[in-house]
Amino acid sequence: MTDANLNDPRKMYYSEKFPVQEQNTPALQDKMDPKPDCGEESYKGYNRLEGRRALITGGDSGIGRAAAIAYAREGADVAIQFFPGEEPDAEEVKALIEKEGRKALLLPYDLRDDNAATEIVTRTVDAFGGLDLLVLNAAQQIAQPSLSDLTMKQVHDTFKVNIISMFETVKAAEEHLKPGSAIITTTSVQSFDPSDPLMDYAATKGAISNFTVSLSSYFADKGVRANAVAPGPIWTPLQLDSGQLDGAIPEFGQSSLIKRAGQPVELAPVYVLLASDEGSYITGQIYGVTGGQNIGL
Repeated sequence: MTDANLNDPRKMYYSEKFPVQEQNTPALQDKMDPKPDCGEESYKGYNRLEGRRALITGGDSGIGRAAAIAYAREGADVAIQFFPGEEPDAEEVKALIEKEGRKALLLPYDLRDDNAATEIVTRTVDAFGGLDLLVLNAAQQIAQPSLSDLTMKQVHDTFKVNIISMFETVKAAEEHLKPGSAIITTTSVQSFDPSDPLMDYAATKGAISNFTVSLSSYFADKGVRANAVAPGPIWTPLQLDSGQLDGAIPEFGQSSLIKRAGQPVELAPVYVLLASDEGSYITGQIYGVTGGQNIGL
């Protein structure tokens, strides 16, 4: 008897050590070696988000890009916020969204700027006529070898991008989110098992996990669900823009139970589930996609 159509998860994606590399801000996905798999060729949609309107922060590359591609192939119009300077990646995503016959909106905004998080909501609603899916995914991650190397400027910026902008975006979006809408945040395994070099980043991810549970309670009476995804080591541009300590890139993800880093496309089905009617009884939850590392509040 032949085996079923099984694929060894340890070998499904790139499993070798990564070449030594780094990029200056802003890091671009197209310059990574190997280039992350965000489902550009592989993700297949089934119209689970037909007619919905989504705003995804950090949607030009990595996890946000994978969600944007998946949402478009599931039938949604998609607006993506991205850090100015990341236009080459954003234009690629725009082309992929439009190839599916969906509307795409590019929003180059620095979420550290006052009112930026409000403006991306306003522009999305103006362009699409409403807002149904809010994916809060943008993040700053800068590793530091010691606490003395961690400047307060970095702490303030990390909190502004990672969690304060989420508060502002949700506040701006609240009036537009009708029953059946969904909010999805990106937290991290760092929320549950923080590492010393990412002290500020981990603290914001802990806040995001807490924030998401609070949102689920607040929005329950409005028929809006709120959930979070907690990635582990995922191969994204975030890692090359000072996201890891010097010399750490070759071993990135190798210590996971799956023995490799994850690819952004491996998270896309979770973002789709939490956005779709298939997730109708799911709210206030945090889904770990970590390669085996346990999570728990």
